[in-house]
Amino acid sequence: MLYTLLISLAILALLSIVFEEITHINKAKTTLFLGCISWIILFMAAGDPNHEKIIEARLNENLLEIATLWLFLMSTMTFVAYLNAKGMIQIIVQKLFPQRVSVRMLMLQVALFSLFLSAICDNVTATLVSLGLLTTFKLNSQMKQRMAVLIIFAVNSGGVSLITGDVTTLMIFLGGHVSMSELLMLFIPAAISVMLLTVLLSLNVKGEVSTTPIQRDIQRIDIIIALIFFSTIVMTMLLNILFGVPPVLTFLTGLSIMFLVGHMARSNKEELRMLEYIRQVEFDTLLFFLGILLLVGMLKEIGTLDLLTQAYIQFSPSLSNFVTGIGSALLDNVPLTAALLKANPSLTTPDWLGLTYSVGVGGSLLVIGSASGIIAMSKVKELTFVSYLKYVPALFLSYTCGYALTLLFAHYLYS
Repeated sequence: MLYTLLISLAILALLSIVFEEITHINKAKTTLFLGCISWIILFMAAGDPNHEKIIEARLNENLLEIATLWLFLMSTMTFVAYLNAKGMIQIIVQKLFPQRVSVRMLMLQVALFSLFLSAICDNVTATLVSLGLLTTFKLNSQMKQRMAVLIIFAVNSGGVSLITGDVTTLMIFLGGHVSMSELLMLFIPAAISVMLLTVLLSLNVKGEVSTTPIQRDIQRIDIIIALIFFSTIVMTMLLNILFGVPPVLTFLTGLSIMFLVGHMARSNKEELRMLEYIRQVEFDTLLFFLGILLLVGMLKEIGTLDLLTQAYIQFSPSLSNFVTGIGSALLDNVPLTAALLKANPSLTTPDWLGLTYSVGVGGSLLVIGSASGIIAMSKVKELTFVSYLKYVPALFLSYTCGYALTLLFAHYLYS
C-alpha cells in the first residue's frame, strides 16, 4: 500500500510535467511539492528510530547531490544573466550575422551559433537568445517554424559535449562515468547531426533576408566579466582533467572573482545592482530539478528503480540507450537520467557516451520533450505540437545519425 502510494505520487509528478501546457501549473511547483511529500511519507512510515536514521542518511546523501548541481547551475546562470542584461551576447550576434544574408546561409549560421552557445550556456538561455535573434530578421511563418525546430535540435545537441551545456551531461559526469576529455568527443557527432538537419530543412529554400543593427553601450567592466566567464569555463575543464578539481568549486571561484572585480570597479549603489543578477537566475528551473531528484531518490529508496534496471539490461546497451533517448521525447530527460544513474547499470565508456548523447538530444523528437522545445513553443506562435510533428522524420534521421556516429567514434577511441 505504501509503495503504491509513493509510486502514484511519482507518476502524478511526471504527468504534471507532460501536461504542463494544458494545466498551466508550473512543473517546478508540482514536482517540488510531490517530492517533499513523498519523503515525509517515508519518514512517517518508518516505524522505529533506527529506520528513521537510515532514511535520514539517504535523504542527506540525495540532498548533497542536489546541492552540488544547484550551486553549479546557479554560478553559470548568474554569469549568463549578467552578460545578457549588459548586451554582450547581442553584440556577439551582431558581429557574427551580416545585415543581409541568404536564408540558407542564415540557417547554417543560426545552427552553428545555437550549437556553440548551448555548449557554454544552459539550454534555457541558449534557446531564448537564439530565438531572440530570429526577431531581428523578416521571416515568413514557415521559415520561423523551421528555424525554431533547428534551434531546438542544435541547442540540445550542443549541450551534450560540455558539463556547462546540459544538466544530464553534468549528472552523468558527476556520477564519475565519463571524463571531460571523453565528453569533448561528443561534439563531433553532435555537430554533424546538426549540419545534416540544416541541410534537410534548407531544401527548396530560396531568397534573402535583412536585419537592422542594434546599438549597445558596452563598458570595460562588462568585457572583463565576459573574459572571466570564458576563463572560468576553460579552467573548469583544465583543473578537472589535470588535478580532479570538482567543476562546482572552480565555477564558484569564478563567480567570487566576478563579484570582487565588480566591487573594485563600481560604486556601492552599482555593486548592489550587480548582485541583483543572482535574482535573475531562473529559480523555477532549479526548483524543478530539486523536486525531480527528490522523487527519484525516493524511488531508489523503495527499490522501484531495480525494475528499470531489469528492463534496461534485457537488451544490448546500444539499443537500450537509443530507445531511452526516444523515451526522453515523452518524459523529461532529467528524471530518466537520474533514474538510470540511481540504478547504476554496468556500462562501458562508449555506452555511457551513447547514453549521454541519447538523453541529451532525444528530447528534440517532440516539442514537449525538452525545455528548449517548450520555450520555443511559447515564443514562436507558428510552432505548435501538431506543426512540429511534420519535422519528426528529419529530426529522427539526424538523431539516429548522431547516435550512430557517437558509438562509432567512442568504440574506436575507448574500446
